[in-house]
Amino acid sequence: MKKLQIVSITLAALLLAGCGAAESAVPASESASEAASTVETAPAAESESETPAAEAALPDGVYTADFNTDSSMFHANESCDGKGTLTVADGQMTMHVSLQSKKIVNLYLGMAADAADHEADWLQPTTDTVTYSDGTSEEVYGFDIPVAAVDTDFQLAILGTKGTWYDHTVSVANAEPADETAAEAPADGSYTCAVTLEGGSGRATVETPATLTVADGAMTATVVWSSPNYDYMLIDGEKYLPINTEGNSTFEIPVAALDTALAVTADTVAMSTPHEIDYTLTFASATLAAAE
Repeated sequence: MKKLQIVSITLAALLLAGCGAAESAVPASESASEAASTVETAPAAESESETPAAEAALPDGVYTADFNTDSSMFHANESCDGKGTLTVADGQMTMHVSLQSKKIVNLYLGMAADAADHEADWLQPTTDTVTYSDGTSEEVYGFDIPVAAVDTDFQLAILGTKGTWYDHTVSVANAEPADETAAEAPADGSYTCAVTLEGGSGRATVETPATLTVADGAMTATVVWSSPNYDYMLIDGEKYLPINTEGNSTFEIPVAALDTALAVTADTVAMSTPHEIDYTLTFASATLAAAE
């Protein structure tokens, strides 16, 4: 009898143990399923992170490109057919745009609400001379605008003469290599030609139009800076000294081609120690006119 009771108790314990194992098996199965699900989704996330970023910059060179805006009041000058000059140097892109007047005095790469707190980042205007289809010319403001990527919208705030900032969305699109045929030297003689300065802090300017002299097919430009503190210029390793001793620094430099960014270095003594600053100068063939 005692043996029968012991056997019964043992069987009951085994049955209870069996039920407990069955109940614990369900969560284990669910846990395994969740782990498998995690493993399956991991490659998808990894695949997304491995997607290469789009190329931001074009190959180094000079391009013409559309300057698109969301405003009929803020756009490229009508003489430019909605386009500007896009210069790419060391992977950095800068779009020069001549506007329709001098009513926009500064630009800010960002939102209007942030502009007042970042005055050091305001883009400064250049004075451009544009020539219309009827042959008349006019001075307007132009700007050198940093571009992170083509065919991509970005925010650009504008400051008008009334002192109010406005938000705009712009883009640079349809970049095409600059027309090389326009780079041919004109016939020997003296001309005036609009010149665009890019680079540096944006505070320096050069007089435009500049005087361009052509002799035996070689072009020489007279470049007048907005400061008397430039003591030499470097072009293709050659040093050029000012041709004047009073007034703003003036240089005579060679111009290899029109409509093509000419890399120059100008040394300024305006700071505590002399500094060499890299710029580009572009002489526009469309503005060429015989000197009076």
